Amino acid sequence: MSDITLAVPSKGRLEELTRQWFAERGLSISRPGGARSYLGVMDGEPDVTVRFFPASEIARELIRGNIDIGVTGRDLIHETSETGPASVHFARALEFGHADVVIAVPDAWIDVTHLHDLADVASDFRSRHKRWLRIATKYITITRQHFAKAGIAEYRIVESLGATEAAPASGVADIVVDITSTGSTLAANGLRVLDDGVMLKSEANLIVSRTADWPVDKKAYLNGLLQRLGADTL
Repeated sequence: MSDITLAVPSKGRLEELTRQWFAERGLSISRPGGARSYLGVMDGEPDVTVRFFPASEIARELIRGNIDIGVTGRDLIHETSETGPASVHFARALEFGHADVVIAVPDAWIDVTHLHDLADVASDFRSRHKRWLRIATKYITITRQHFAKAGIAEYRIVESLGATEAAPASGVADIVVDITSTGSTLAANGLRVLDDGVMLKSEANLIVSRTADWPVDKKAYLNGLLQRLGADTL
């Protein structure tokens, strides 16, 4: 049987919580080469190869089928590719890493409380200001999909490379699409989330690649592992 490759976040709080989650279920993950090593082992499971990757890379490699199973945010699967959600199996939400992808507007926009209000603003923004409504975001795929469903087309995305929430105050953009867990950083920058502005609720998930190679024996082993973890089988 081919080994199963499990990818887990390589650093920070997400790595710590992921390893704790597996350990609580009797499947401890260790990093024999130390914090700089990208190779790990799962105690008692020699057929599982553990790799440590950044969360965004885990999402990309799951979609491509280069790794079999991994822990990353639901938002990253949706953002990495339009076909991302169809390319993976969300086996289990892990109850940490909670954050929402939201639309936030300046507090001064008192008449803009819902997405349909924003649609009205976008349609007359060019005639009033001689330019498109500008949206600062790192979530380009999610923004385009969500705005298309809402029938909003008259806008321009400003790709954010830094602190997205600061973009309106600095004049770089008019509104933002950003990820938030409490909303406090948005509020501190004079922004508020639209009443119906949550585009995607996200948290860390145990995710299986549908595009990876799954011979019968390997799939059977995977499903046994998922059952031990209280996750939905493939």
